[in-house]
Amino acid sequence: MTKKQAIQNLDEIITKVEGARLYISHHHIVHIIAISKYSNITDINTLYNAGQRAFGENKVQDLKLKSEELEDLPLQWHFVGRLQSNKINNLIDLNPSLMHSLDSLDLAIQLNKKLSAKNKTMKCLLQINSANEQAKAGVSSSEAISIYEQISNICPNIKLLGVMSIGAHTKDNSVIKKSFKITKEIFDKLQANGAIYCSMGMSSDFELAIKSGSNMIRVGSSLFKE
Repeated sequence: MTKKQAIQNLDEIITKVEGARLYISHHHIVHIIAISKYSNITDINTLYNAGQRAFGENKVQDLKLKSEELEDLPLQWHFVGRLQSNKINNLIDLNPSLMHSLDSLDLAIQLNKKLSAKNKTMKCLLQINSANEQAKAGVSSSEAISIYEQISNICPNIKLLGVMSIGAHTKDNSVIKKSFKITKEIFDKLQANGAIYCSMGMSSDFELAIKSGSNMIRVGSSLFKE
């Protein structure tokens, strides 16, 4: 990917984000996380030079490799994948800016225990399976508020900053919008508990997600296209 292509890709995303966020409000800010799981160090560096600063990986080993290779750049690294219990210590050592995929109370308890042992904290989002799809990770929408509050109360080393969900796996926009609406309603109720990020929307549906209230999107293929 050339720098010219990277700038064009980023400009296209920003233009679409602008149009969608103004649908909500002039004051609505949207954070763009570039999902770099299929991209190499060179392309990440190129996109950095085009102006992108936040990147997300879904495997701990890839996050370690890429963050170490690019440690001289002022990048924000996000972890967006499913976290296996045997990788918890490795992730803690990497100090991600934000962990998007805290998908159960059990994982939270395990993570908190190991954070406590290392005298560290981690900023996280609670993943909600608002589409109610078996293939997706996350807590159920009916239990999300209760689990969020439990984690806040019993896991002091986890700093919950909001929620994350993946839109329904369908081409029917009304169904996707409904899943986003469920997450947004939960987020609204949790703002009193310190929730500031509602992470919804990927390359295929981020405009719809923003119009549904998302303030953080996770885009990969549309940013790294050649």
